[in-house]
Amino acid sequence: MKIRLIAIGGKMPDWVNAGYQEYSKRLPADMTLELVELPLGYRGKSSDTARAIKQEGDQMLAAIGKGDLVVALEVLGRNWSTEQLSEKLDGWRMSGRNVSLLIGGPDGLDPRCSALAEQKWSLSALTLPHPLVRVLLAEQLYRAWTILQGHPYHK
Repeated sequence: MKIRLIAIGGKMPDWVNAGYQEYSKRLPADMTLELVELPLGYRGKSSDTARAIKQEGDQMLAAIGKGDLVVALEVLGRNWSTEQLSEKLDGWRMSGRNVSLLIGGPDGLDPRCSALAEQKWSLSALTLPHPLVRVLLAEQLYRAWTILQGHPYHK
């Protein structure tokens, strides 16, 4: 199974790339985590935010793999414990489909991306910086996998 982490924004600090890479490389070969970075839509003094969100949405929709199970990370999504994420991960794996996890830009996801999502997941009611979300997601996916393996990392 391939998990695509499709995220708006690039040029992350070194600590973000190092943290993300550390956890993504720990996942087994049959459960790869691939980061797809997409550029921010143009935002300026006189720019239209809706146009930027649409531009980001166009890119995201093009990056989603055909037949992928789409999971949108949204503040209004469901909160999952790590154990619940482990159950979701097991279900995703058993479905035989790849997964696309969507992280929107600073103004959120394009409504078309949200509507396409089969699941909506909220990491927290807190507003988290997008760079930190990448590291947190990679670590939590690794932790969920260790639960499935009975590995002591989760303890």
